[in-house]
Amino acid sequence: MTMLGSTSRPPDPLPTGLHLVGDSDINALEAAAREVNSRVRRIDLQGCNGKRDLLQRIATALAFPAEMGHNWDAVSDCMRDLGWLPERSYTLAFVHGGDLRTASRDAFDTLLDVLEQAATAWAGRAIPFRVFVAVPGNADDA
Repeated sequence: MTMLGSTSRPPDPLPTGLHLVGDSDINALEAAAREVNSRVRRIDLQGCNGKRDLLQRIATALAFPAEMGHNWDAVSDCMRDLGWLPERSYTLAFVHGGDLRTASRDAFDTLLDVLEQAATAWAGRAIPFRVFVAVPGNADDA
C-alpha cells in the first residue's frame, strides 16, 4: 500500500504503467480510476493525423504551461512533471488511438515511448501513473 503523508488509501486495484486496451474497455477503466480518486484526463485522438495535432491535443487536455515547446522533448518533460496538476494519482485515457496509429505510425510509436518513460519516472516516485491507449477491438486484440 502506498502511503502519502499521514493519509492512507486502500490499495489501488488498477495497474500502473502504459497499457494498450480495447476501445470497449476505456470507459470502465476511467470509472475505476475515478473510484480510487485518480485525476483522469481523456485525450481524444479521433481524426488525429500526426505529431503536430497530437501534441496540441495532449497540451490542451493536460493544461500544459503556455511556454511549453511543441516538441517531443517538451511533452516528455511535462508528462514527467505535472506540477500544475498536483494529485496523488494520475490516469490518462487516450481514446481512438487507432486513428493516430493509422494516420502516423511514427507519431503513435513515439507517443508510446514518451508515455512509457513518464510511467517509469512516476513509478520511481511511488505515485500511481497509468496510461490507457484505446485501440480498435478489445483488450485481447490490443
